[in-house]
Amino acid sequence: MTLPGRKAAAPSAVSRKVGKDSKKAKSYRLSENKIAAAQEILGAKTATATIEIALDMVVFRKELVDGTALLLGLDVDTIYSR
Repeated sequence: MTLPGRKAAAPSAVSRKVGKDSKKAKSYRLSENKIAAAQEILGAKTATATIEIALDMVVFRKELVDGTALLLGLDVDTIYSR
């Protein structure tokens, strides 16, 4: 939804990079305790799913921050005075 008097925000550079990309086998040294804790919290079935969900959440957080920054200075009363 675009607010009155505002242009629709272009997808962030982060969003464009995260699209449907191919998967590639990688090897990382990660704390098993952190992965297990995150897996339980997120309800993920595998360590890979846990890492993907966590990375998705980081990207989403960036999108929220960017979207919120666009709202700075917006006259909120104008939106609701219809």
